[in-house]
This record gives sequence, structure tokens and C-alpha cells, in this order.
Amino acid sequence: MQVEQIRWVSRYFYQRSIKIYLLSFWALGSSAVIAAEQQFNDALRAANAGNISQLQQYSASMQDDVLGYYPEYWTLNSNLATQPANAIIHFAQRYPNAAMSEKLAADFVEEKVKMAAFSDAQPVLPYVTNPDQAERCAVAQVRAKTGDELVFAEYKDVWLTTNSQPESCHGLGRMMLSSSLLTSSDRQQRLYAQLRAGQSGPAIATAQSIGLNLSLAQLNQIQANPLNYLWTAPKESLTDYAYLVFALGRTADSDLNSALQTLPRVQQGLPTDVQKYLSRTVAYIGGTTVMKNNFNIEVLNQFDASYGVPFTEEEAEIYARQAIRFGRWNSVLLAIEQMSVTQKQEDRWQYWLARAYDARNDAQSKQTAQGIYQKLANAGDDYHNLLAKDHLGQRYYQSPPAEQPSHSDLQRLDQDIHFRRAFTLRNINAPASYVNREWNWAVRQAYLKHDDGLLLAAAKRATEMGWYDRAIYAAERTSNKHNYAYRYATPHQTTVVNHSRNVGIDPAWAYGLMRQESRFVTAARSHVGAGGLMQIMPNTAKQVARQMGESYNPAALTDSNTNIRYGTYYLSMIQNQLSANPVLATAGYNAGPNRAKRWQPDTQSLAADQYVEAIPLAETRDYVKNVMSNAVHYGILLQQGPQVIESRMPNIPVRFQ
Repeated sequence: MQVEQIRWVSRYFYQRSIKIYLLSFWALGSSAVIAAEQQFNDALRAANAGNISQLQQYSASMQDDVLGYYPEYWTLNSNLATQPANAIIHFAQRYPNAAMSEKLAADFVEEKVKMAAFSDAQPVLPYVTNPDQAERCAVAQVRAKTGDELVFAEYKDVWLTTNSQPESCHGLGRMMLSSSLLTSSDRQQRLYAQLRAGQSGPAIATAQSIGLNLSLAQLNQIQANPLNYLWTAPKESLTDYAYLVFALGRTADSDLNSALQTLPRVQQGLPTDVQKYLSRTVAYIGGTTVMKNNFNIEVLNQFDASYGVPFTEEEAEIYARQAIRFGRWNSVLLAIEQMSVTQKQEDRWQYWLARAYDARNDAQSKQTAQGIYQKLANAGDDYHNLLAKDHLGQRYYQSPPAEQPSHSDLQRLDQDIHFRRAFTLRNINAPASYVNREWNWAVRQAYLKHDDGLLLAAAKRATEMGWYDRAIYAAERTSNKHNYAYRYATPHQTTVVNHSRNVGIDPAWAYGLMRQESRFVTAARSHVGAGGLMQIMPNTAKQVARQMGESYNPAALTDSNTNIRYGTYYLSMIQNQLSANPVLATAGYNAGPNRAKRWQPDTQSLAADQYVEAIPLAETRDYVKNVMSNAVHYGILLQQGPQVIESRMPNIPVRFQ
């Protein structure tokens, strides 16, 4: 047989086998899929048992399978620290741009960084294309150790962060101490941030890099009674100033009011920049301990007083939120001015920049605000975009036209190896971690190519399967063609609408909350035990059942009808407890009604957008924003007419004791 004939025959049988596979996979759930399930699950058990010889057998028998790379991945991953870089690269090249190839490469780099084997990791860096924070810091360490010291300029956020970070980021920070790119001012800023946070060991190392010798014994002694130290502390040297920052930080952490009262006396006779850093210390701690200390105008005053020494990204955001809470619009402008260029361009800070300009009385400022609102209104239809539309007097009439994937798009979906892996894993009930990783990776590849047709095809098929969370994930990432029926799914519509109306709440709001809680995964379970579509806590379910005159049955919460009935009833209960205000009730559903009430203003009502932005829990803050914007879109889909997000967000009333 001639070479061309051989090629033609090979191509024919390959295409035929693909066609047969797809027919069996999508339509029949045939023995090929059953075999894949048996093979994958058996191989996974072998991997969990550390049975390398069995995994090698599965590598051979599954090599032509859509999931065929898993046994080899598990084999390599079982002793990652001893693998040569070439083994990882070979895997990545044979399975290019694959989810587990990228994960294997990223894990390999992290492992080698832990071993300080930076040169071993360096050849693998090109295959790490979607790093998380820990992987990002590990990659940066490798780049720096293999000659690219300029990488440090990209990581000022890591350098100045005192919140919890992965160990690889702490390692990067320690590495940056020896870099000539970091100035003495940078080092002093890091030192004061670490002292403020009570991080004695890291602070001592940072101090040494600028010629200061701090004593761990002295820091421990101050820690034992920081307020007492402040009354008698010397103020003669840079070392003395460092101890003052540490003592004031420890005082503020345990007793904010005492720190605020003591601050003026401590600042006497000190250089201006040190006074400002001391004000920043109290302001930062006060701004990050609202859960314990509530809102305090003196905290904002100290942020204002600290203006003039550099802000970290985190400090600037906390300053802005304190200023927003108290409606101090000039301070909002100052805080945003101190943000990084990237921060400033985020929709949320552009919106608050416009709000601050809009609060001024001069025509130029108001014109500037209108320009920012217009830009935001045209940029999308998320929370801050919708708020901007309101400020321009624009109503949100309808979602974009509901685009559908073409027949060609659906065929391409069947042929796309990344989506094939994801659908196969779901059909065989593989662990969610594998299913979601493959799906998210497939979506990312399509998103990076701006392939809206493929994303819509994936969203359509997932929706038809009732796989709503992944359908939403795909539909949210289209660039130009959109379908909001996939992005804002409405399963159980009759149930949601009827139960919502029975308890007097808006079905669009209930849907908005349910989408945020579970993405319509009936079996969803949170780390704290909340379950089902509306993520009901067991104790809450017992309370609701009692209120409704029913006996509590834990198994009933997995039933969608019961879960929706209990969830809407509980939402109405919270709303009635919290001034019939949907913003307060939404915050209360997530963080608890007592917290939502505690965050209410003391003396005069507050605009709802200010209340939301100042919520001290990031999870709850984002939750409320998402639920309220979701509700707008569901209002359109449920044919409730033109939508105005601020009509769903009435002013927050004064808290009654």
C-alpha cells in the first residue's frame, strides 16, 4: 500500500473512531464510557494507595482514552520532588495546554522552591501559565534566583502585605531583603508594617537590612505591657521609633480607645514622618478591627493625619472604605489618589471616585463625575456599572439579545479535548475537584481565544444537563455574544416564584441570592454545614420548621422544594427583623442578622451603597453586591419591567438599640 493510501486509511479510521466515540459518549452512554469510568476510578484508587506499578499498567491501557493522561500524571505527582525537570516538560509537551499538565508544572515549581532547587525549576517555568498566589510567588523566586532580579519590582504587594500569605510569598519577601532595587524608604515602610502587625521575627530581619538592631527580648517585654511602655518610651533614635510603632500597634490591637487617647502624647517631639506613621498604625488597626470595635470617626481622622507617608494598596483601600462610610468625600479622593494605577482603574474605585467628585459643588467636578459614570455605564452591567447607570438616570430595560451557539459551535464542543475531558469526568461521577478543574481550564482556553461560540455551546449543553454552576461559569466569560438565560439560570421557577410570593419577598431577589449561594447545585454543602440551593444551616432549618409548625427532618433539606421553601421563609424573617430593608437582609443572610444590624449607622441614615462598601467582611461585602446585581438581571428575566438597582437598595436606617 502506498504511503498516501496508508495516511488516508489511518485518517479515515481515526475520524471514524472519534465519531463513534462521540455518538456513544453523548447519546448512548455506551460501554466505552463505562470502561472509561472503571479504568479512571480504578486508577484513582491505585494512585491514592500509592500503587505505582498498577498506575503504570493503567497508563498503558488508557493511553488512547480521553482521560488517558491521568495515570501518568498521578505517577509523576506521587514523587514530584525527585522528578527531573525533563519528565515534567515531556508530559507537558505530549499533553499541551492541558489542565493537569499546567498543574503538574506549577506543583513541580513549588516543590523545587521548597527545596531551594531553583535551577531545577527554571526550565519548567514556561509551562506554568495560570498560577495562583502561592505559585506566582514560587515562580518569582525562581526567576530572581536564576538571574532576573527585576522581577522584584512586580511584587511590591507581597513585600508590604502583613496579612496571611502562602509560605512561598514569605520566602519571596525574605529574598527581596537583599535586593538593591528596594530603597531604604521601601524597607522602612515594610518594617513599620510588620511592627504594627506584631510580626517580631520578620521585623527584626527587615530592620537589620537598614542597619537597625532590634532586640527580640525588648519586643517581648513591650508585648507584655505595651501601654505602660508608651508612657516612658525614649524617642531619640530610629530604633526607639521602631519600638514605639510596635508598642502602639499592640496597644491598638488590644484596646483601640486607649491607643487613640494615648497617641497625641506619644507623638510629641517626634519627627513629622514618624508622627504620621504612628497615626497610620492606629488608623490601620482601627480600620481592620471594625468587627470588634465598630466604626469610629477617629480612625478616619488618623488616616487623614497620616497622609503624606506612602500607602500600601491595602492601607489605601481601608482608608477609602472608612471615608466612604462617613461620607468624607475629600478623604475618599485622597485615598484613591494613593492607590496603585491598577487599583484606581477597577470599577469599584472608579465609581467611588465619581461619587466623591459628584459630592462637590463646582460644575467641573460634577462634569468629571458624569464622565466617569458614563464610562462605567457603557462598560458592562455588573454592580458598579448598574449603580453608574442609576446616577445617569438610565433604566436597565433588557438583557443583551440571547445569542445561541451555531451547529458548528456544538460540533467544535464535541471535538474540544478540554471540554471532552470535563464532560467525561462528570458523566462518570469523578471527584468534583477533577471535574471542575478540567471544566474551568476548558473555559479559560476558550475565553483566552475570545471564542464566544464555544463558550455558549458549553453553557447550553451544561444547562440542558442541569449542570447550572458550570453553565454559569462558561456563560459569564463571553466577550461579545451573550445569553443571560444561561448566565442567570432559572431552575425550579414555579417553586421559587410561588414560595417567594407566599412570604412576601421578590422572586428576583430570591433568585439572586440563590445563584450566589449555590449556583443551583442541589447537593451543595459549605464548610460550615450549610446545605442545598439556599445553603440553609441546620439550626436555621430547625428554627424555620418550628416557626412553620413542622417537624424538622435533616434529610428534607436535600429536597429542592423544601430547601427553597425554608430559605425564602428565613429570608422574609430576616427582612422583617431588619427594617424591611433588602440590603440589610442580604447582609444578614450571609453574615447573620445581628452583624448586619450592628453595621447600621448610629445617628443618621446612610446611603445603601456606602453601607455595602464599608461592610468589614470582604465575603459579605462582595456577596451583597452580587446578590443585588443578580436581582436586577432576574427582574428582567422574570419580566418585571425596567430595572433600577438603587430602587432595590433603599437608605439604611439608624440602628435602634
